[in-house]
This record gives sequence, C-alpha cells and structure tokens, in this order.
Amino acid sequence: MTEITEATIAADPKVPAIRITRDFTATPEQLMRAHTDPDLFKLWIGPDSLENKIDYWDARTGGSWRYIAARGGDEFAFHGCFHEVGENKIVQTFTWEGMPEGVSLETIWFEDLGDGRTRLHAESLTNSFEGRDAWLKSGMEVGVNEGYASLQKLVDDGKI
Repeated sequence: MTEITEATIAADPKVPAIRITRDFTATPEQLMRAHTDPDLFKLWIGPDSLENKIDYWDARTGGSWRYIAARGGDEFAFHGCFHEVGENKIVQTFTWEGMPEGVSLETIWFEDLGDGRTRLHAESLTNSFEGRDAWLKSGMEVGVNEGYASLQKLVDDGKI
C-alpha cells in the first residue's frame, strides 16, 4: 500500500463531490480526538496564516459548531451541524458564512492501517458542480495540506 503523506484531492466526475485522502502516523482515536476536541481543532485547521477561535462546539450526534478564522483584520466564519459522531466517523454539514448558499455534507472516516498509522478519508458533497469547482479553484489545497501537516506535528509532539 502506498503511503500518502500529502493530501490527495480529487473531484468526482459524476456527482459534485470532493474526495480527500491522507495518511498519518497516528491512531484513529488520535485523529478522531483532533477533529472533535475544539481546543485541538483550532490548533491545526489550516491554512497556517489564519488564527482560529471557536465560537461554539458540541461534537456529538445532533450537535453544532462554529469557528472564526482571522488574518489581520479579516475574519472568515464557518458553521455546521454534526449529524453523526461515531467511533471512527464524522458526518457533518459545512458552511462558509461568506457563501451561505454553499452548504456541503462532509463525511470523514479513519481507516486503521496498523502499526500506528491511519488513513483519513473525507468526502464533501456540495450543492452544485459550479460550487465544487469554485472550492477547488479557491486554493483550498493549501489550507488542507498545511492543516494536516500541523495536525501531524501535534501528534508527533505528543499533544494528541
């Protein structure tokens, strides 16, 4: 099995979805905690140039969340609902408040590869091909890759 150390980001040709895959030297439990603990989440979600503040965070099935990312005087807010928070899987909505009509449904799951390694899989189903393509052209890969590198560093440093 090939190791994926930088996120692969792919558009589905048949539905308006984005699929992301990345390997971590971490357990599924560590990655789940990084995605559900607000104090950890705000430390790694990218890109690196943003400072994140949690407005509210209730990581349970039926809960909701909102965070604000800031750079200089600019703020970017995001919110959503947790539809399912399981042992190794999260299903949630995701909305950038700058484009509130662009709600996506995200499913994130963690595949245990053994030997302390885990493959993260994420799928974001957007509301249109145009919306999906706008996300892909937005430079999202920088935030995804910088964020996941920060997440790996938190694991490496023993903070997760």
